[in-house]
Amino acid sequence: MSNRVYIFDTTLRDGEQSPGVSLNINEKLQIARQLARLGVDIIEAGFPITSPGDFAAVQAVAREVRGVTVAGLARANFKDIDGAWEAVRDAEQARIHTFIATSDIHLKYKLRKDREQVIEAAVAAVKHAKKYTSDVEFSAEDASRSDVDYLARVFGEVIKAGATVINVPDTVGYSTPEEFGLFIKAIMEKTPGIEKAVVSVHCHDDLGLAVANSLAAIGYGVRQVEGTINGIGERAGNAALEEVVMGLYTRKDRYGLTTGFNTKEIYRTSRLVSSLTGMPVQPNKAVVGKNAFAHESGIHQDGVLKERTTYEIMNPEMVGIAASNLVLGKHSGRHAFRDRLSELGYELSDEELNLAFARFKALADKKKEIADQDIQAIVEDEIRHIPETYLLEYLHISSGSTVVPTATLGLRKGEELKEEAACGDGPVDAIYKTVDKITGLQCVLVNYAINAITGGKDALGDVTVKLKCQENEKIYIGRGVSTDILEASAKAYVNAVNKLIFDHQPKN
Repeated sequence: MSNRVYIFDTTLRDGEQSPGVSLNINEKLQIARQLARLGVDIIEAGFPITSPGDFAAVQAVAREVRGVTVAGLARANFKDIDGAWEAVRDAEQARIHTFIATSDIHLKYKLRKDREQVIEAAVAAVKHAKKYTSDVEFSAEDASRSDVDYLARVFGEVIKAGATVINVPDTVGYSTPEEFGLFIKAIMEKTPGIEKAVVSVHCHDDLGLAVANSLAAIGYGVRQVEGTINGIGERAGNAALEEVVMGLYTRKDRYGLTTGFNTKEIYRTSRLVSSLTGMPVQPNKAVVGKNAFAHESGIHQDGVLKERTTYEIMNPEMVGIAASNLVLGKHSGRHAFRDRLSELGYELSDEELNLAFARFKALADKKKEIADQDIQAIVEDEIRHIPETYLLEYLHISSGSTVVPTATLGLRKGEELKEEAACGDGPVDAIYKTVDKITGLQCVLVNYAINAITGGKDALGDVTVKLKCQENEKIYIGRGVSTDILEASAKAYVNAVNKLIFDHQPKN
């Protein structure tokens, strides 16, 4: 049996199904390119049949991202499979991932099919997909609540039909590690031709056991793990891939297995996904959380100073967290700034570098010491990769406990400076009402969150907003960074508005 575990990333498909998350094509491409740098083996870029936008995004990833297999999801019917193939056909390596439920509860209440009809549909789907590509994955939805003998029969038939990967999802996160491991063992023993396919798992985190279940399955011979960055996804999310990979690495004494991950890209990938999805990473999140390598206890601090391994089982540098933060200041030049960006994994064009360096210098005038997190924040804030219909030119606020909060804004649209003022319940509300007046849009603020990038009174404020247009329910995520939280709030809202406008423009 191979000692290589393949990593199947579904951040762009299952991850985007997180409530309140909506990524445009450019954002999906940013994440996909970073996933390729991270070293995932398969990117599930989306579910092409669900919408023209999803189809276009999957197609863009397939055409532009190299060095990985690109998969499109399809239900077990010919129309879905045809659409998935059209979307992924230009990939270096294209995979069709088709699925149908196998648990009795799904057969009875959702599919309204009997067991034989499901086998027939599964086999037909795999055979149809096989006409397009040699790489076909079959998933048995709700596998963990399926009868194991029936499931082994389904898998045996689809392998015979040409499936190269069979996936065992714990769709509702119901299993426990020991139970799931034994379930995998039974599938391995009972499925005819199992040696001809790679066995995969896709675990959900409803009981907080997705990573534990995935590792348990690996112990019984699974060689592909599906999950997402930061564990995002439906309901409570998926197995967090960074945790699975670092579990395998840290406990290689137990597993003896390898992956293709470039672990030094983990932290940057986590930040990018968090930024673009508008889903903050909780401070105590394993591997990538703000507190993952922080030590407050005096006993712990003393131990780490004497010998790091007393309280750290992973080296933070291994996951891309720099050992030294405070390296640049107001006297640092462009060359030093470019070198630091390169160390952090950013390769910018000259135009992008000029924009980021100008922001860095402006920040350095306000803040004595610039941390790596500050640099990452301003680069990610500056390099948007979508047309900016409106740019924030200036912001004036009048507010206090005895006055009505009022905002006056200037937004530049091309050569024209548009200026308006409005009152609100607070300064942020006044800002957003003013933006609505200037743009003529009626937006609904769904969520507003603020986070300090680093500590200290001069810390950068990182504001994330989620808004929707009254005409539809699609969510648009905006982000703004500044030492002034009101300016950051305005920039975040304008960023989201620009995405909304771009999304509604006619596409050639």
